[in-house]
Amino acid sequence: QLQLAESGGGWVQAGGSLRLSCAASGSTFTYGGWYRQAPGKQREMVADINSGGSTNYADSVKGRFTISRDKAKNTVFLQMNSLKPEDTAVYFCHARAWSGAWIYYWGQGTQVTVSS
Repeated sequence: QLQLAESGGGWVQAGGSLRLSCAASGSTFTYGGWYRQAPGKQREMVADINSGGSTNYADSVKGRFTISRDKAKNTVFLQMNSLKPEDTAVYFCHARAWSGAWIYYWGQGTQVTVSS
């Protein structure tokens, strides 16, 4: 059973940076990434990365956020630069593993607040 532990959220002023980490334990995963959910809005994909290192970003974060993966540590990182107030949300780590079918896993979420 895969378990995800997030860290790195917090408060920052607009233009600042934060780095989120998501450490997986119990198993490995093929796809890892981050979603976010702002109050009153649906959860949306932010970025993801596969085992080969290919990445995918939401248009709203391209050029500002960078996702990376440390396979040896089974950890995914999200470097967030030039943060904007509209980036304020709960950020959820997400992983997908194949076991005869895709199995989806979620972290508990970490709050990111960007003040103007």
